[in-house]
Amino acid sequence: MKRCLATPLPALLLFLVLSGCSTPSDPPAGADRSSSPAPSSTAPFTATDSGWIQLMTPMNEQAGQLLALASARESPPPLASWAAALATEHRAELAQLRRLLDRMGLPDTNVHEGHDMPGMVTDADLDRARRLTGADFDGFVRQEIRAHLEQSGRVSRSESQAGGGQEAKRLAARIADVRAEQLKTLSSLDE
Repeated sequence: MKRCLATPLPALLLFLVLSGCSTPSDPPAGADRSSSPAPSSTAPFTATDSGWIQLMTPMNEQAGQLLALASARESPPPLASWAAALATEHRAELAQLRRLLDRMGLPDTNVHEGHDMPGMVTDADLDRARRLTGADFDGFVRQEIRAHLEQSGRVSRSESQAGGGQEAKRLAARIADVRAEQLKTLSSLDE
């Protein structure tokens, strides 16, 4: 049996493709071969797809909460209206992500609960945002949403290139492209 080593994603994916990181393909002698499903080279989704969607779903949920705060505040009109539009886009993405989660047979639970990860708006961030006012609040929202857009764009681009399921890869590519546009718009608000 081959062992998988912790390596960067591209190297790991190449290793998995070239050598296979799995159990032996032949069942042990005496095993009931009829109960084992035949291996499929066209499996609809992979672990990369699962990891991506289980990260993107809570990232969008948490960012959506911060965007809702920003759109409800009396921030400068460009920021408040941009946050409202972005919140709407995130809700639409979230609906797509949840449909895909369901199709993949994954639970709609936050497996990253309590993790402080790049691009993830945390509960502590939301608490801080609720206490901030004026320019401090606006600057914090810009900072946190920029980090979210950059990281979610980065992981979506990776999924679009390294994922296995075509449906997940297409959604990831679309999200990565949208994130690039959203970042441009955010940058124009900073000017």
